[in-house]
Amino acid sequence: MLLGNFLIGLREGLEAALVVSILIAYLVKSGHRRALTPVWAGIGLAVVLAVGFGIALSAASSEMQFKTQELFGGVLSIIAVGLVTWMVFWMRRTARFMKAELEGKLEGAVGVGPVALATVAFLAVGREGLETALFLWTNISNSSGAPPSRSLERSSAWPSPSCSATCCTGAG
Repeated sequence: MLLGNFLIGLREGLEAALVVSILIAYLVKSGHRRALTPVWAGIGLAVVLAVGFGIALSAASSEMQFKTQELFGGVLSIIAVGLVTWMVFWMRRTARFMKAELEGKLEGAVGVGPVALATVAFLAVGREGLETALFLWTNISNSSGAPPSRSLERSSAWPSPSCSATCCTGAG
């Protein structure tokens, strides 16, 4: 499970880093250094959104009954598979033109103002963050059969507070 989560984080992180580096390199090359602040603000908001989405997934699933959790996990797994499949086809079609497309959107956003710059960065990084949160949540919940919040509780190496010393040591 750890290797899978690592690979998910690495892949999505590299995609986000690629997009951010294209945005920043273009702004620096074109002499729009003042526009870096809104871009970083958009990136920060996207990270907050992704973390909040992950927390919301865990909180929502921890309050559900078992059958509802299974349905919720199954639907999100199907959505995750759909996103990966769509992403493969989308990357295959647009990989060669991604830089030009991002630079075109960014040039238009520079003319509009700082909110547009923040929005471009937010949307570019936010998509990757939401995918990461969804994929990690699905991977963790499917590997243990419980939502991530309960999976972490179940995998703890420490005995529960209600556990007596004899049940954990095997004595008695």
